Amino acid sequence: MRMIDIIEKKRDGLRLTGEEIQFFINGYIKGVIPDYQASALLMAIYFQKMDARETFDITQAVIQSGQRLDLSAVTGIKVDKHSTGGVGDKTTIVLLPLVAAAGAKIAKLTGKGMGHTGGTMDKFMAFKGINLALSSEQFVNQINKIGVALQGQTKEMVPADKQLYALRDVTGTIPNTSLIACSIMSKKIASGADAIVLDVKVGRGAFMTDIEKARTLAHQMVKLGKDMGRDTIAVLSQMDEPLGHAVGNILEVQEAIQVLKGQGPSDVLELCLTLGSHMLVMAKICQNRDDAKNRLLEQIANGKAIEKLKELVTMQGGDPAPIDDDRLFKRAANQIELLSEKDGYVATLDARLTGQASMMLGAGRITKESPIDLTAGILIHAKVGDWVAKGSSLATLYTSDDMLLLDSARQRLQEAYVIKSKAPRQALSIILDQIQ
Repeated sequence: MRMIDIIEKKRDGLRLTGEEIQFFINGYIKGVIPDYQASALLMAIYFQKMDARETFDITQAVIQSGQRLDLSAVTGIKVDKHSTGGVGDKTTIVLLPLVAAAGAKIAKLTGKGMGHTGGTMDKFMAFKGINLALSSEQFVNQINKIGVALQGQTKEMVPADKQLYALRDVTGTIPNTSLIACSIMSKKIASGADAIVLDVKVGRGAFMTDIEKARTLAHQMVKLGKDMGRDTIAVLSQMDEPLGHAVGNILEVQEAIQVLKGQGPSDVLELCLTLGSHMLVMAKICQNRDDAKNRLLEQIANGKAIEKLKELVTMQGGDPAPIDDDRLFKRAANQIELLSEKDGYVATLDARLTGQASMMLGAGRITKESPIDLTAGILIHAKVGDWVAKGSSLATLYTSDDMLLLDSARQRLQEAYVIKSKAPRQALSIILDQIQ
């Protein structure tokens, strides 16, 4: 078998066999197949697409390139949740303790974020001393004991995905739904969960800005999950404006805590109840989603959800004290207000520009190795549909870095706001579609 033959076959629009795909993945991770040939095949895939069978085969080959997490010692159905990423997306911080408090078993592997804010791993670093490098035995034992555990993804798991993504990133071949679905689902399936809930973001602040393309991706991921024996569902959620009011790592943790205490923004709660209810039904804890939503709301009302967060942080060596007193969280050294330039209604709050402003403050990173300012970010005071007076605060910007960052970030955030004399026709709906 020769790589040049595989490249030419896909270039001409023909279907690759499972053996040919396995040959490519194995050869590439071993360094036998050079970058220039791998790039040529990725570009051929980008233009000629992959059918369902090819998508299954490449995902399976990527999974087999490394270790898989064995969760067979965990009693019950293990559920996991994945988001394609958005601005102010702190749902995982809410869902881990909330769904575990309701009785489900959650095994969560996460990594550092890239882009406007950190990932879940970065956000949990807000708790001093927390250990996100559990051994496999510690991970399994903790899930059996308290229902939930969180740890960073190891380098040994799906290494082919890391190598392929780095190559796609520099060859213009990222926007291919089969390759995106492969990247996401290979990690989810290798993580060992029995059931997977996918939150596919759609809008200005999301990777997928077009709802039909998002549906296509969601259908592919759901099919992949089911074909590999995992109960899988996808929820399409709106990301034209930021989720909630907080954008930035510690700020988002604080807002997630407020949600768990029953005091958070309604859009964050609605999305978490939607995702969490699917998780409980898939875990066989509840028979239907209405019962599941009520069960989740009970965990917030009776205080068990917030207590489960304290238990999670404590079990992993972190200091839970800031959960009861947010003044104990590290705070940004500098802040500045963005003031409204006129009276009117907020017609648009562009999530993409808001995310860029947050990243400029230091809340995100360009590469996995870039430093991150956990205190940096934006607290939004006015969202779409809100009436604002001239001179009132639209948002507060925070950073512990150079003060010059505040002014440039404020200018970018100003571009995100469109204020008009008339109110928008209707509020943005957070849930756009559900695919199963």
